[in-house]
Amino acid sequence: MIEQKKELRRQIKQFKRQFTPEERSRQADVIHQKLEESTVFKASKAILMYWSLPDEVPTEALANKWFKNKKIYLPVINGDDLKIVQYTGEDSLVAGDKYGIPEPNGPEVEDEQSIELVIVPGVAFDANNNRMGRGAGYYDRILKRIPTATKIALAFDFQMVDLVPVEAHDIKMDTVINPL
Repeated sequence: MIEQKKELRRQIKQFKRQFTPEERSRQADVIHQKLEESTVFKASKAILMYWSLPDEVPTEALANKWFKNKKIYLPVINGDDLKIVQYTGEDSLVAGDKYGIPEPNGPEVEDEQSIELVIVPGVAFDANNNRMGRGAGYYDRILKRIPTATKIALAFDFQMVDLVPVEAHDIKMDTVINPL
């Protein structure tokens, strides 16, 4: 299983190299529109999302657009786990210790169960809403703590594969939004 995941990560990395900035932007616009038009996004008042790495579906514009109307939370790496911290604008971001991903320097969520929607990054996804992350298990652990939240992954077209290798600890998404 580990070798299968390693090979799939390698394949996706090759696809990413061929992905033009124009195509990335075009697909991101479609994905953002689908997300914002979804019933669950419209209804959610507390959303945990990720601040994207350069090779992920970008989320910065979404966070900046919505943080004044909804409670937007971002993860902050805390050892082998993630804390959930409120995003209050780009001026609240500091460089993360582990990966250099910007992290908010705001208040921690008071009640994790108040989060209604989690927007999840990943490397590869399949039609059965299975997700393969980068391998550290951060999101699987955090999703186990907030099981009632709806889980939506955002994926570029090349991240959709026939079959994601799944292990017992892997958490399935409720929906994978892609531009297809």
